[in-house]
Amino acid sequence: MPPGAKFTSLSGQMVVPPLPRAATYYLWPGLQPTDGSGVYQNVLDGRKGQWWFGSGWCCSNPNLPWGGGFNTVAGEVNTFNNSLNGDNSGWTSTTVHNGSAGSSSVNAFPLGSKSFNQAIFAVELCVSPSCALFPDYPRYDVTWDFGPLTFKNVKIWTGTVTYGVGQVATGSPRQSWCTNAPENYNKATKYTVTGAKASVSGTTVTCTIDSIVLQGPA
Repeated sequence: MPPGAKFTSLSGQMVVPPLPRAATYYLWPGLQPTDGSGVYQNVLDGRKGQWWFGSGWCCSNPNLPWGGGFNTVAGEVNTFNNSLNGDNSGWTSTTVHNGSAGSSSVNAFPLGSKSFNQAIFAVELCVSPSCALFPDYPRYDVTWDFGPLTFKNVKIWTGTVTYGVGQVATGSPRQSWCTNAPENYNKATKYTVTGAKASVSGTTVTCTIDSIVLQGPA
C-alpha cells in the first residue's frame, strides 16, 4: 500500500469446505491495521464439529465482544462485507448465509481509529508443538485436511491516497498492491489469484479479484 492509503471496505464470498472433525480450524478473510494490534475478520470456525461463520475483532486494544453469526455446511457460499461507516466512527460487518437471499448477521465494531492497510486471506491451524500447551491437545493438533479454500468476487476499496500535503497519488504505485503478487507468509501456502484488476476514481482505488484459492500447504 502507498503511504497515506487505508482500506475502507472488504467484501466477497467464501466457499465452505468440508469439515473433517471438531477441531481448531479458523479460516478467514480480514483486515490488519498499521499498529499491528489485531485483526478485524470474518471467521469460519470448526471447533464444535459444525462450521460457524461470524465476525469480530481479535484480540485486544480494544477488547470487544465477538459479533453474531450462523452455522453453515460444506458447499455453501457465504457473503461477507466489512465497511467503514460514512462518519468514520466505526466499521460494520454484514455476513449473509448461502447467497443473497439467506439469513444475515449485521454487527458494528468501534474501530474507526484503526487505519487498515493489510488485507489477509488465511488458514489458521494449531499444530504441534505449540498446541501441546492445551489440555485437550489432540483436538487442537490439526492439519490442512479439508481441501482448498476458495474466496470469490472479492472487492477491496481504499480511501484517499496522498503523498504529503495535498498531493494525491497517481499512476501505478497506488494500484500495484492489487495486481502484484501477494505476500505469502513464510511461503507456507500454494495459492492462485485470478482476475485481479484495479480501477481509480478520484482518490479511491477499487480492487476486484475474481477468485483467490488457497490450495494447500506448500
